Amino acid sequence: MTIERLQTGARMSRIVKHNGTVYLCGQVCADAQKDIKEQTQTMLDKVEALLDEAGSSKEHMLSATIYVKSMEYFADMNAVWDAWVTEGYAPARACVEAKMARDALLVEISVVAALKEY
Repeated sequence: MTIERLQTGARMSRIVKHNGTVYLCGQVCADAQKDIKEQTQTMLDKVEALLDEAGSSKEHMLSATIYVKSMEYFADMNAVWDAWVTEGYAPARACVEAKMARDALLVEISVVAALKEY
């Protein structure tokens, strides 16, 4: 049973691969000063890049947990999510309201995906 960790630091690994499954650490936006749509888009861009690095893709996502600072952002976040997810490949998903690590953050996501070649 092999566990592979990528982009590992003292606190966490950004990617962990085990038994054909990819686990991403929580991803946030590139610029917390932007609005919810921009924060969501750049967060998803980071997810896509990490999945690619891990040997997976957004079409191989198994589950996603989305944390929003306030449900007032839910519709705008979903508009970006819906445009990003490939039709027919939506993962199991949960979305909850949560306190963010930094006040300016509006959204965070945690993703589990299958490897392409498993």
